[in-house]
Amino acid sequence: MSSHQPAPSTSNQAWGGRYSEGPSAIMQAINASIGFDRKLWRQDIRGSLAHAAMLKHVGIISADDEAAIRDGLNQIAAEIEAGEFTFSEALEDIHMNVEARLTERIGEAGKRLHTGRSRNDQVALDMRLWVRDAIDGIDGQIADLMRALVDRADEHAATVMPGFTHLQPAQPTTLGHHLLAYVEMLGRDRARLADCRARMNESPLGAAALCGTGFPIDRHMTAAALGFDQPMRNSLDAVASRDFSLEFLSTATICGTHLSRFAEEIVLWTNPYFGFVKLSDAFTTGSSIMPQKRNPDAAELVRAKVGRIAGALVGLMTVMKGLPLTYGKDMQEDKEGLFDATEALALGLAATAGMVRDMQPDGARLKAAAGAGFSTATDLADWLVRELRLPFRDAHHVTGRLVAKADAKGIDLSGLSLEEMQAEEPRIHNGIYSVLTVEASVASRTSYGGTAPVNVRRMAGEWRERLK
Repeated sequence: MSSHQPAPSTSNQAWGGRYSEGPSAIMQAINASIGFDRKLWRQDIRGSLAHAAMLKHVGIISADDEAAIRDGLNQIAAEIEAGEFTFSEALEDIHMNVEARLTERIGEAGKRLHTGRSRNDQVALDMRLWVRDAIDGIDGQIADLMRALVDRADEHAATVMPGFTHLQPAQPTTLGHHLLAYVEMLGRDRARLADCRARMNESPLGAAALCGTGFPIDRHMTAAALGFDQPMRNSLDAVASRDFSLEFLSTATICGTHLSRFAEEIVLWTNPYFGFVKLSDAFTTGSSIMPQKRNPDAAELVRAKVGRIAGALVGLMTVMKGLPLTYGKDMQEDKEGLFDATEALALGLAATAGMVRDMQPDGARLKAAAGAGFSTATDLADWLVRELRLPFRDAHHVTGRLVAKADAKGIDLSGLSLEEMQAEEPRIHNGIYSVLTVEASVASRTSYGGTAPVNVRRMAGEWRERLK
């Protein structure tokens, strides 16, 4: 065999060219996080302002230094907001980028800002503030989607449609009741977000690198200034834990799954073979070759987003699962997936709310489908129990035989003659026909949480009040 080694391929050179300068270039590239943690700049500056105010309050820095730091940080915030700030990969992260610019602006006073803290508690603080802000934003979006669903549910409280189990026709329901099912799911998502926010609302600032600090800092002051309930009680836990991000991502994954289930239904409902609803051009796309197509791309993309959200959850759990206390640079990988998942969920919520407001149900098509597949069979069995006092199991058997008879003739249950029904149960009378319409079926389901239009309107009203 030849000992000659082939030259690197062009593609390998293209991918590896960035690191051709050797170990220092590789280390800088893998170590730097400024490419993504710049998203934390607002939280970083907010935390530093609170920290500086506390340092002045306890006498660690002078009032003049604190004033200079405050003015400098506010000026840096304005620079970043205006797109005039130059982020440097050589300075690794958002913390050092801001601090270096602050020192450049105000001199020695800028170097005093980091007294009594570490980048470990600083980044833990920034992440908690960022996740808390994200929760507040996502919560508002979920509430908006719920309001959209409630409005359409009230509008279609009596619009009959098929209810499915195993994606087979089961019993008639109403579109309003169906939409309110998602309101309930989303309501639980909001509750989970509220729980997550309450649990994470403790400040890690002042934990320093891992063991606290010998400076006479006031952690309760900074916690209150930043809207936290209290400081975290253990400095090791403060810098080592990212369970607040995991809990948020878990909740986001559940919420994304709810959106995906609704999106799947939109995909089915807009298919001409279903024909239950139509979406306008605002939420569909055409085909480059088939002029008749109207593809529910918005719904399909919402359906796909949960893959990214769940992937972020699994990714962060995998990063954290083997880390001994306290901080490891592995934890730098806690951000990109979190940022991406939050953006994906926010976009999915916005698109879903848009589709809910945009969709136009076809009432006639929904009603016709609601009566297919002998969907009133349960109503027939219930009638036999109520009117003839048959044991339910016997009523079930009688109904099954009637369904088989109607199926063999290719007709609905209501198409069977009274004589044909009496051949299976002689006591059946004309009253049976009153329960064999889809309207009668849904109207009869008045039990709490049932599909009766009166229930749907009442529940829509309750949700509307709760969402004010």
